[in-house]
Amino acid sequence: MDAFPRSAILLALACAGVAATVACGYSNGTSSAQPSPPSACPTTAEQALRTLVRLVAERVIAADTVAAAKWNTAQPIENPAREKTVLDSAVSQAAKLGIDQAFIQRIFEDQITANKIVQQTLHTQWRTQPAQQPNRHPDLATEVRPLLDRVDRELLVAIGQAQPLLFSSRCGAVLDHEKAATAKALSLDPIHRGGLDQALAHICQNPSRGA
Repeated sequence: MDAFPRSAILLALACAGVAATVACGYSNGTSSAQPSPPSACPTTAEQALRTLVRLVAERVIAADTVAAAKWNTAQPIENPAREKTVLDSAVSQAAKLGIDQAFIQRIFEDQITANKIVQQTLHTQWRTQPAQQPNRHPDLATEVRPLLDRVDRELLVAIGQAQPLLFSSRCGAVLDHEKAATAKALSLDPIHRGGLDQALAHICQNPSRGA
């Protein structure tokens, strides 16, 4: 999968949002309507979780650009120093936002793991299928990391706003609904759908999700 430009991501997700809004309005205006699926008529926390999933998807897709940058410069996928910087920054910001730091540490470890899994899978494909090798030469410092830093900041805010749902028994159902909707809206292939699952593996903090 080629890296999605941000405009394409936003357009696809906006269309999905409009569809949900229409469905919500119809359900609210019909007394005999069946109970709506999770997130069809979202609460504030559900809206935040929807935003959270979309940001995580954007981060997973950005792994393509990271992979291309490293491929063209022969850089290793593993970068412990950068990973530490990302984690330290996330934990520091969590403290300022009043979010549990251990929770954020775990969530961002999942983001990093998901990103590396996508990178590794793409590099394996490119080695065995040279025709699929990237022809772009993105720069990590100027193109990729500023995007990831922006996503990470927005992700922390969304996590903070979604906390009431993340710690509730409803989280799993709403999360599964939003993952499916986002994967469909972005036409995620198995590589990136797997990355999305990994990145959200510990977002629900209740016993039913194994937290």
